[in-house]
Amino acid sequence: MDNKEIEKIKEYIHPKTWSETISQDTWEIFKVMAEMVEGFQKLTRIGPCVSIFGSARSTEDNKYYKLTEEIAYLLTKSGFGIITGGGHGIMEAANKGAHFAGGKSVGLNIALPFEQRPNAFIDSNKLLTFDYFFVRKTMFLKYSMGFIAMPGGFGTLDELTEAITLIQTQKLVRFPIILVGKDYWDGMIQWLKTTVLNEKNISAEDLFVFSVADNAAEAVKIINDFYSQYELKPNF
Repeated sequence: MDNKEIEKIKEYIHPKTWSETISQDTWEIFKVMAEMVEGFQKLTRIGPCVSIFGSARSTEDNKYYKLTEEIAYLLTKSGFGIITGGGHGIMEAANKGAHFAGGKSVGLNIALPFEQRPNAFIDSNKLLTFDYFFVRKTMFLKYSMGFIAMPGGFGTLDELTEAITLIQTQKLVRFPIILVGKDYWDGMIQWLKTTVLNEKNISAEDLFVFSVADNAAEAVKIINDFYSQYELKPNF
């Protein structure tokens, strides 16, 4: 290690640098609070909604894009608003379905280095843009009466597994979580059953936290049947 490297390390551990870091972190709390307050103020009035997740990379000719649009349309006709991550792909399809059904179309956009642009089917007064993923996820969890996970990547898995974990640990009230696309999700479900369950890292009842559907009517029926038995109420 040469002298330049040693001096660089000293910069990071210098008391003044530490003090400045603490100060910046403290002020960041207010930015987080501002995002929370804006989200609560806008979303508290939207009524019962279902969140739909999935890949931003899906194109209009993708079968899951079309299926998402149909699911959102039918859910909206059943009286639910639709919440998405505000971007393109599956998110756009869900907002489009809600829009053409004449229902509430909400977009929780995220500021990213490659500038994710909100899609054109979000209600103008129901678009929020967040800097913090964890604040955005709080909004999804607090204001959704159900989660529909369409095929997607890491972001979809993140949102899906967080919702399942919070229900599993009873930090979130039970609500429907539906994985749409049996062929797409089957590998993960079999892994949960044969590896994760066998290793005793989950309980058998944890596998009933979510349902699987293969078409729009089936997915919407699961949510409608659930709320024919249980009261619609906030998740936190």
